[in-house]
Amino acid sequence: MRILVISDIHANLVAFETVLKDAQGDWDYVWCLGDVVGYGPDPNECCDLLKTLPHLCLAGNHDWAALGRLDIRTFNVDARKAVNWTQETLTEENIAYLSALPTTFVLGNYTLAHGSPREPVWEYILDPLIAALNFPHFETDYCLVGHTHTPIIFELTTDEGDTSSMQPKYREAKNLNGHRLIINPGSVGQPRDSNPDAAYAVLDVEAGVFEHRRIPYPIQVTQERMRNHGMPERLVTRLEHGW
Repeated sequence: MRILVISDIHANLVAFETVLKDAQGDWDYVWCLGDVVGYGPDPNECCDLLKTLPHLCLAGNHDWAALGRLDIRTFNVDARKAVNWTQETLTEENIAYLSALPTTFVLGNYTLAHGSPREPVWEYILDPLIAALNFPHFETDYCLVGHTHTPIIFELTTDEGDTSSMQPKYREAKNLNGHRLIINPGSVGQPRDSNPDAAYAVLDVEAGVFEHRRIPYPIQVTQERMRNHGMPERLVTRLEHGW
């Protein structure tokens, strides 16, 4: 089975549609690692599109924020405005959909979490040290996470917990080979690695092969929709810079 691995769509329908078109025919099932909504202008449309696909989806921190499950006073001013708008915009049907999402899932040799296996909704795995602290918190060989909006691979290299990081090589198949890994596919709708292109991955479960991918999308269309909804200009501008 081939899995389309996506995360952090963030209500960016144009980016989501571009990823699906680019990956067409390459997958059988979708694993979404959370944050379907938040920041972007199309929360209902992204939920509705995802629901048409054979998929499993986790809850992310912005999904929880939209449901009122997090104290958004910890968010910056622009993020709070986006959360408030999303809460006012979501349909009852999509509120129910987001409310039912789990925070973690284990499928065969893969553990899935939005933030980390240690703190699934909120923790950012930003560097090898944080990754090393998380390896004891899952039992499978591989853990897939999102949340940082940055594609990366962390590998446990010694029994003592030493961990290294690897940058992805896009559209180049990586054999997983049983090494314990924490893998982030990056963000579909709001990359933060100075590359504005939408990020996703394809996983061949049986062959143990993982492939990071990037694809440009018409950012200006999303930006225009955000401006039409009166969203903060900083959130609009950041999309074109990938931060």
